[in-house]
Amino acid sequence: MSGKPQTVKGTRDFGPVQSMKRQYIFNTIKARFENAGFSPIETPSMETLKTLTGKYGEEGDRLIFKILNSGDFKRKVDAEKWTNTEASHLIPSLCEKALRYDLTVPFARFVTMNRNDLTFPFRRYQIQPVWRADRPQKGRYREFFQCDADIIGSDSLVLEAELLSLFSQVLQDFKIPGYVIHLNNRKVLAGIAEAIGQPEDMMAMTIALDKLDKIGVDGVVKELETAGIKDIDTLKKVMAITGSNELKLTQLDAIIGQTETGAVGMQELKEVFELMQSLNVTHQEVNFNPTLARGLNYYTGAIFEVGVKEASVGSICGGGRYDDLTGIFGMPGISGIGISFGADRIYDVLEEFDLFPSSRPSKTQVLITRFEGVDVAGLLKLTQQLRNDGMATEIYPDALKPNKLKKQFQYANDNGIPYVIVAGTEEWNAGEVAVKNMETGDQAPVKIEDISSYFALANSL
Repeated sequence: MSGKPQTVKGTRDFGPVQSMKRQYIFNTIKARFENAGFSPIETPSMETLKTLTGKYGEEGDRLIFKILNSGDFKRKVDAEKWTNTEASHLIPSLCEKALRYDLTVPFARFVTMNRNDLTFPFRRYQIQPVWRADRPQKGRYREFFQCDADIIGSDSLVLEAELLSLFSQVLQDFKIPGYVIHLNNRKVLAGIAEAIGQPEDMMAMTIALDKLDKIGVDGVVKELETAGIKDIDTLKKVMAITGSNELKLTQLDAIIGQTETGAVGMQELKEVFELMQSLNVTHQEVNFNPTLARGLNYYTGAIFEVGVKEASVGSICGGGRYDDLTGIFGMPGISGIGISFGADRIYDVLEEFDLFPSSRPSKTQVLITRFEGVDVAGLLKLTQQLRNDGMATEIYPDALKPNKLKKQFQYANDNGIPYVIVAGTEEWNAGEVAVKNMETGDQAPVKIEDISSYFALANSL
């Protein structure tokens, strides 16, 4: 192998400290998921290409990582098509599998295949990586972890309120300042499209409206005109809606309250705002955003997105209601709703605001030194004794000369190990060791037979 080794763009290595920080994120979210009654599942990294395509919209399909068929991948394409057909049209023949784009579509496939073994409503959580063939940039990776919680088998709006509460609890656990949970409803967006007389152009309209924060009113207007949207004045009124959640709902109600679909969406939003307060979620945390659309085609009701003021990354969480995602796989009429925490972006935010708890490179609590002439069998027994006591313990593997003690102390310091047991030849033969507290520098003689009680006392202080 020649050349400098490197990771694939949009992917990263994580050393011990970074991995421990990531485990802190996963464990915090997992604890809240389980506290709310969700059970874990796992699905394969690969799905059939047919399972994934057509669920995320045109842009989403473009970002799916396709996997080239193994072996003679050209065998299903005749020579004429190979030379004369556009490359994109060959993909279904060349790639039958793909890396999962998100966790929701695989979950719908899982539910359909395991329907006879599940009790509905089914509450699941899933913490696994996903992949997107996107252009890497700050806060946007090609491989990243999602932490999802979904409930499928009920259309009750109580679930919307529950998931808003779950957002609130996790974000408060992380002590993230200035987070905002944006809330909208796809029925509201459909009502806006009805109000301007172009219900068939809802997708084009929402794609433009969803960019309001990025390109401003003038930029959105240009996109709407390009998409052939005619009643721009009404949409300008929607974009101008401001104030409290109650005031914004009142203003939007005046625009879409008479539309069939929009009226349903507005009523759902009002009920969710009432329910969430019973779960101690405040209006300061949740912001009704009538232009929020989210890009995934399968959403049908409430949609969520979480942003952090002053953070240099975009949204860190998202989710929404999907009424018939399992229908694609032959199980129609099952409503579901879910949320997703973007672990990698949460990591970036916690780093940016210095919110991680202090961590050290190793979980080891005790290092046992090793010198020439000291009985290694006895040291190993001591190592196992401390491990049985619940102390994370390691023994220095190499037998060093007594004048190499500094090297073993340095190893402990580099790995953040708080205690070092110094087992010198004379002391060991006399049934004694020295225990050094690496933080304070204090060192005390301890009889080997008392070592367990010594650490039990130290840990109780």
